[in-house]
Amino acid sequence: MVTANETTLQHLLEGSKQYRVPLYQRTYSWEKKQLSQLWDDIVGLAEDRVAQESATHFIGSVVLAPSPGNGPTGVPQFLVVDGQQRLTTLTLLLCAIRDHRATHEDPIHRGRMNDLYLTNPYKPEAQRLKVLPTQTDREAYQACVDSTPHAGGRDSVGAAYRFFATKLVELDDPDDPFDIERLEDAVISGLALVSITTHPGDNAHRIFESLNNTGAALTQADLLRNYLFMRLPTRGEQVYRSLWLSLQNQLETPKNLELLFWLDLVQRDARIKQTDTYAGQQARLDRLDGEEAIEAEVARLCTLGALLHTILHPETESDAGVRTRLQRLKEWGTTTVYPLLLHLLDRRKHGTASSDEIASAMLYVESFFVRRQVTGRATAGINRILLQLVAEMDRAQTVDQAVHTYLSTGRKHYADDNEIRALIRTAPYYLNGRANQRTSILRWLETEHGSKEPVDLTSLTIEHVLPQTSTDEWEQSVSPDLEPGENYEQVHNALVHTLGNLTLTGYNSELSNSAFDAKRTRLAKSGLVMNQHIAEQAEWSRPQILARADALAERIIAAWPGPLAGTAPGANVQWNLMNTALAALPAGSWTTAGDLAVIIGTTTPAVIARLGTVQTPNAHRVLQAGGLPDGVSFDALRAEGLEFDEHGHASPDQRISFEELAEASGLDPAWADEPAQRFSEQLHDKHGNDVASAVLDVLEFWDEIGGDFGYGSGRSETSCFLFARDKDEQGGNIWPFAIYPSGRVEVVFQHMLGRPPFDQVVLREELRHRLNAAPGVDLPAAKIEKRPSFPVKALLDPKTRAIVRETLQWFYEQARSTVFVGAAR
Repeated sequence: MVTANETTLQHLLEGSKQYRVPLYQRTYSWEKKQLSQLWDDIVGLAEDRVAQESATHFIGSVVLAPSPGNGPTGVPQFLVVDGQQRLTTLTLLLCAIRDHRATHEDPIHRGRMNDLYLTNPYKPEAQRLKVLPTQTDREAYQACVDSTPHAGGRDSVGAAYRFFATKLVELDDPDDPFDIERLEDAVISGLALVSITTHPGDNAHRIFESLNNTGAALTQADLLRNYLFMRLPTRGEQVYRSLWLSLQNQLETPKNLELLFWLDLVQRDARIKQTDTYAGQQARLDRLDGEEAIEAEVARLCTLGALLHTILHPETESDAGVRTRLQRLKEWGTTTVYPLLLHLLDRRKHGTASSDEIASAMLYVESFFVRRQVTGRATAGINRILLQLVAEMDRAQTVDQAVHTYLSTGRKHYADDNEIRALIRTAPYYLNGRANQRTSILRWLETEHGSKEPVDLTSLTIEHVLPQTSTDEWEQSVSPDLEPGENYEQVHNALVHTLGNLTLTGYNSELSNSAFDAKRTRLAKSGLVMNQHIAEQAEWSRPQILARADALAERIIAAWPGPLAGTAPGANVQWNLMNTALAALPAGSWTTAGDLAVIIGTTTPAVIARLGTVQTPNAHRVLQAGGLPDGVSFDALRAEGLEFDEHGHASPDQRISFEELAEASGLDPAWADEPAQRFSEQLHDKHGNDVASAVLDVLEFWDEIGGDFGYGSGRSETSCFLFARDKDEQGGNIWPFAIYPSGRVEVVFQHMLGRPPFDQVVLREELRHRLNAAPGVDLPAAKIEKRPSFPVKALLDPKTRAIVRETLQWFYEQARSTVFVGAAR
């Protein structure tokens, strides 16, 4: 039940009372746009009241809840459930008016306005301020109320005070002694608000949720923080200072706070999704009674937060073995391993596991990842496996034994040594998993060589020794090793993406399709042991690639332990992959046994034998390399839409490409799962290192200020979009540029027409003028509703890059300010 009354700022502030902004509220966040709008409204109202003294201007509502700490004596206190931004801003304006009038008119105004509107004189310090912001803003706000030398600092509160102080100087007409007085009167008596007050016993947090459930106003972390402090009406301040502030600072971002709350839940129930974090935690916490129990929960979360900080920042871990494993698992890049890591660190903290045991447990997880990757099972089912680990591991065993046992049993595809030796020769390593994971394993393999002069591996990329795009010279080099009935295309496809053919270099673009002699010269100068081994070879063909694969298999087996002996191996997935690919093969298309062999990591004869003995989907669409049917009726294939030439060869245009087949098989080809890498490579290929570096420098700046990226799906050209807002945020997604590797930066005025605030022509014009100040950029005024562009090579000029960066900063701030206008009450 609530009571709503129309009121004025004067009635709201006069008398002894205090409005406390709860700890769960966001910090003060009004910026120049909101302040300017309020100022213009007040100035207009002051002018209107000259002619009509009763004129008012409605500026919204404040929702108040009586403080649970109210008693029969003392200052009545209210929690500001909604409207804190507005109330804080108006009292900062009163501070600025007070200081201006005390300085330019009469010092009496200082005491008058303090006693009437800003403070409760002669009350205890805790009750002195009429408006008490959140703890983060309190010091800056109190400086403004008390007119200390720190008033008007660099923070948001100080910026608002300075804004109004400046505007008052501009407004004050020396020939009009009453203009500032009229403005004060308009603020105090002319601004109309609706004061909505809940009754004691009402659930203020439920009201708060209902007021903030429309879009991106609050994150799940915000809501959970709000809920916790709503449950701490008398202990909130102390808990905030002693526990929460440390947790918040340690985890740095709301995203990491939300991650912590999810990890806490998922250890109990692997089915909990991150999107259900708030609901899951609230349901759990609803069962707790009293502030003491809630405080204990905050303390427990703080302990877990310190452990999560170690996971996110492995360099802070003191034990060298644990630190190495944490660094590698972070590098792997999957948060689904975090519940286990949090559990392991928590076990160590409580003395039920040692550093050696948890490092050993992490090594088994790392080994599980590596062995699945090199045998072609990088991602399938892995999230489910990892999320269930904590709940299903055997608590009777040591933690490392329990992890090893769990990963070794059931259908988890933890490859044993024999599978490593067999599949590393044929599995298309480069097409499986994520690019960073493929690179990480090669880095770790180089580390296993134990070089006395370690090389910085972080900037190196994967190089195909036998190149992806072949040349006549490479065909001549490989062809002598062909078996009867083989052709070069089959052998090339079977070898090119296997681990035995891959290494790391910092000269990927320079090496490219060069002949082996040229590559060998460059690799011999490398500081990497693996490259020196390749350079020792006189030639590079199938025998050398397979021999290197065998050597790498033994190194993998030695470095990363396999599953427990005697556990049943997982089902052979090769044929399942082939069945999946063939089932997706459309009528009127064809492929070859050689392509299938590469995809599933086996040999062409094995695929042919399988097709001849086991019923397989669409097996009739698997033709010989030249497109010749093998025991299949031409009429049946023609009926499906396949076309043949006069020699009986199927049309090459209807052959499903190797990449399309990989995608249909559930593999993650490099061109499909790493659009950012594809975009970068295309930039380098088309424009060289200098232009590419200039573009990437701008993208890095966009990332630093908080922007996001989207990429086009085209393979021949992958475009990049600079997102300032997500599609789910208020105002919808918006981006200033689309960058095309072919050579242009497109300014998307047309897209902005329906996206605030750039639906305003004045802002689009300002964007155009800002960009046109950069050398090499000339966007015509006639294209303010189109998609004009400028060349990417213009970014080579440092002055152009500087102007573009400044413009992106401005664009981002404008776009983001729209998001918070509606939520920043």
